[in-house]
Amino acid sequence: MADIARLTEVIEPEATALGFELVRVKLTGSAEERTLQVMAEDPATGQLVVEQCMALSRRVSSAIDALEEQGDELIEGAYHLEVSSPGIDRPLTRPKDFANWQGHEARLSLAEAIDGRKSLHGQLIGIEDGMVSLDDRKSGRVSIPFEKIHSAKLVLTNELIAATKPLDITGADEIIETDEEKAD
Repeated sequence: MADIARLTEVIEPEATALGFELVRVKLTGSAEERTLQVMAEDPATGQLVVEQCMALSRRVSSAIDALEEQGDELIEGAYHLEVSSPGIDRPLTRPKDFANWQGHEARLSLAEAIDGRKSLHGQLIGIEDGMVSLDDRKSGRVSIPFEKIHSAKLVLTNELIAATKPLDITGADEIIETDEEKAD
């Protein structure tokens, strides 16, 4: 199994060098069907456009390849690299995400049950002193320590769509053939 913390140590400087903030590094799947998902954002827009994803993908791939050439195998076996923007219904992975998206609907999955519940859904109030507050649809106002949250993401609503800046998607539907692909 890959060490996500070690992968993050390698990937984060590559994102930072391009002026991006790393949102999440996640490895999914098993055997030959594994995907290394790198999610990042441009602080100016909260998302990435296609060219930014491509630039980050090249840097991440080169950094991992360079370490593997030195004998440091970060991921055993084959995998697919997927670099993406967090999207509108983005995951909330950092304390600042809970502050930036307060007032929007979110779903939280907890690492362990609190008051008999492992999942919450409601309006995000924010974060203060490491405690995430949410107006849960079933329990009312709930405060959870940030470190007890297993995963969290925004829920796609009309309010969230209205609050999200549209990006230029020019080129998203174009296929660009690289020299490597032409040689095949």
